[in-house]
Amino acid sequence: MNHPASTDDPQLAATALIAEDEPLLAQALQAELGRAWPGLAIVAQAPDGDSAVELALQSQPQLLFLDIRMPGRSGLEAAQAIVEDWPAERPLPLIVFITAYDQYALQAFEASAVDYLLKPVQPARLAAACQRLRGLLVGQRPAAGALPGEQLLGQLRALLGVATPGSAPPLSVIQASSGSVVHMVPIEDVVYFEAADKYVRVLTAEREHLIRTSLRELLPQLDPERFWQVHRSIVIQAREIAQALRDEAGRVQLVLRRRPERISVSRIYAPRFKGM
Repeated sequence: MNHPASTDDPQLAATALIAEDEPLLAQALQAELGRAWPGLAIVAQAPDGDSAVELALQSQPQLLFLDIRMPGRSGLEAAQAIVEDWPAERPLPLIVFITAYDQYALQAFEASAVDYLLKPVQPARLAAACQRLRGLLVGQRPAAGALPGEQLLGQLRALLGVATPGSAPPLSVIQASSGSVVHMVPIEDVVYFEAADKYVRVLTAEREHLIRTSLRELLPQLDPERFWQVHRSIVIQAREIAQALRDEAGRVQLVLRRRPERISVSRIYAPRFKGM
């Protein structure tokens, strides 16, 4: 008779990604993981945050070991992007940050939905983390890392120091420059905002403007009751949403009232669109 895997079973099969920009440290972590958890398969290694996002979404591992400080996106920024774009049909990965932060900074991680390892990684601490992760995977106790996606995303944003929507004085007009002309776009006319590199596209029913700001800077100035974030890069004025279409896999697309394109909703925001 087969017995369920226990939380301390090192042979429990699982998959993981390691993101670390220093090759020797990445090799050392993989070797230590091999000793602490022989059943864990490292399916991808990433040398920077952007590669971590791409490889994680491609290989969809159950665990992510992310260095905090990496070229491009940081480990926190990579985690945020991965969580937002994770396939709707797959459970969110469990996240472990590897950090050189001191104990005071680590208080933030203690209160979050993730785990951490302090550099240099100690074998005993890694073994304890692996035991906890195995327990979360087999579901033998409540999993902080299994929080609903939007709550997990909120905790990642808190660790990143991202201001919450609506926490700054609200915008009434968007001032969009085009050459020597500044277009004054009333906030009521905006259908949606979309992040585009170092700019944000401002879409109205008739036209498009570019503003030199980031979506992160814009969000605190938007009323969260009126403007809903539906994707890492898209915020829509709620009254502009005509329909939410859900397919068999649970993916949601939005039909807009005054624009022809359809907008895909990230999995963590999909629960917002359900009948009353």
